Amino acid sequence: MSAASMRGEVRSVPAAGARAALEGLKAEGYGMLVDMTCVDYLPMGKTPRFDVIYRVAKFDLEGGHDKGRVELHCAVGVEPVLRSAADLWPIADWLEREIWDMYGVGFTDRPDIKRLLMYEEFVGHALRKDYPIAKRQPLIGPKSGDKSGSPSFNIVKPTVTGE
Repeated sequence: MSAASMRGEVRSVPAAGARAALEGLKAEGYGMLVDMTCVDYLPMGKTPRFDVIYRVAKFDLEGGHDKGRVELHCAVGVEPVLRSAADLWPIADWLEREIWDMYGVGFTDRPDIKRLLMYEEFVGHALRKDYPIAKRQPLIGPKSGDKSGSPSFNIVKPTVTGE
């Protein structure tokens, strides 16, 4: 099976219509939320800045065959506009927490969302394109701010072999 056929159909919906689209897909038999992720388009200047992407699959449970997949794209900003899909697919709870943790994109009905991958004291959202790569976090890195000699910031120096 090619990568294109594995991806399936791609649909784009406005954020306001995302919940209805997800409910419709669930009703059509797309019983598995395969993945949910986010893309930051900051360098490209796209507005809204983010796409939240849902990937759902439909399976023939008797024969065990993949009957189709849909990738649903929703353009969103930083402000929460999407509703949680955790009541449709429970795995969405973890995936929404990952999206919030890494990108800062929230969900309207999840005001007390907790970090999943980063520790609670972490400041910012590490996969955003505007996150400063050299930023020192509260519990990470040397207190002096000096990167030399720190195992977290070792610089790999190229070696010359055989001349």
